[in-house]
Amino acid sequence: MKAVLFSSLFALASLVSAGETPSISGQWQVHMSVAGTENDAVCTFIQKDDALTGSCTSDQGKVEINGTVDGKKVAWSYKSEYQGTPLTVKFDGTVDAAMKMTGSVDVPEFSAGGDFTATQSK
Repeated sequence: MKAVLFSSLFALASLVSAGETPSISGQWQVHMSVAGTENDAVCTFIQKDDALTGSCTSDQGKVEINGTVDGKKVAWSYKSEYQGTPLTVKFDGTVDAAMKMTGSVDVPEFSAGGDFTATQSK
């Protein structure tokens, strides 16, 4: 009986820990490729529950981000401009077990898209 109870508790604990949402708070190195243009940024994410805020800094300057975290799915965006035209850059991705992110980047105002990868700074 004890063995059955122990295995049931172990299975339940495994399911709970497998479903835990990792915190992505901290500094990340983000590399993106949009419409053939490569860009790197250092992003500082602040996660509180499912809300994501922070900032990203690249050679184009610093922008404030807002987004969400839902399990292993992450999404954020920021407002910027290109040659005087306002634009929004949207990121949708997933976080893997090694705390790396991969996903897509979309710039709707220019009908442009691409992908990104991100690694958490140690």
